[in-house]
Amino acid sequence: MGLNQVFQETDTQKSLVADLMKLIDEQVSGKGGIGGMGLKAAYGAVKGVKPGYIQGALERLLPEALDALDPIWSEGVQKGDPVGYLSQNASRSADAVLSVTDARIEKTDNGVVRGAYNKLRKSVKGDVEEAIPGLAKILGNYTTS
Repeated sequence: MGLNQVFQETDTQKSLVADLMKLIDEQVSGKGGIGGMGLKAAYGAVKGVKPGYIQGALERLLPEALDALDPIWSEGVQKGDPVGYLSQNASRSADAVLSVTDARIEKTDNGVVRGAYNKLRKSVKGDVEEAIPGLAKILGNYTTS
């Protein structure tokens, strides 16, 4: 059973999205320095597009992101520790997630969102890699693998 299939139940989806929103907020607020200021500003700009924009985007991206992560997760299941495996393969996992956001950003008509994403895209891979252990732990909380 793929990751996406695990999260088909509406209540599970809502809880997962809430947990992921918390992870994103924590990751962004924990950033320091000049890069952190830029990330926080871009995140604030995107959040300001309209109320619930980030949550809606996450809900739309989640099925594709889970599909992209599923091969790595499945390898981890075979090894007996999908959470640890996803975390150990943070670079590959980040590439999988970013491939989804890259494809989606090409289709957006929202100039604010596209501009913020493009401005941060080169540096964001490291931020996504740092978030992968938290993501893996959250996914692990919802699976019985």
